Amino acid sequence: MPQLNPPDWAPQLIWLAITFSILYLLMKRVALPRIGSVIEMRSARIASDLDSADKLRRETQEAIAAYEQALAEAKARAHSIAQAGRNRLKEEVAAERAALERDLAGKAAEAEARIHAAKTSALKEVNAVASETAAKIVRRLIGIAPSPPEAATAVAAARKE
Repeated sequence: MPQLNPPDWAPQLIWLAITFSILYLLMKRVALPRIGSVIEMRSARIASDLDSADKLRRETQEAIAAYEQALAEAKARAHSIAQAGRNRLKEEVAAERAALERDLAGKAAEAEARIHAAKTSALKEVNAVASETAAKIVRRLIGIAPSPPEAATAVAAARKE
């Protein structure tokens, strides 16, 4: 093997130094600047992406805050609309109840008047029927019928006692 032959080591070391120098210069002048520019571009892109992400995060937080505020306002408006509707319905129900109570009070007064009239009429008829019945009873008992005014006076006197 020529690599292990000691007399061949000197030229091998020279060629190693020349090759190493050429490769070193190529790396320094060509490859490393390209790699450096790629790293710088990636760093710039990452920084730009981080800035964009931060900007988008802030915009998202602002949008969420605006959404929550709009939602709260909508809930407040819905609550006020519902409350206004409830109040309006309560007023309508109260007005209808008052009208119904007035109507029922009027009907109750009319019914009481009719009952009173019927009672008065019935009492007058009761007096007339009682007078007739008393006259018939007296005629059966004693055989003589009293006159209608006498029977009415007797019934009236008996009712007062």
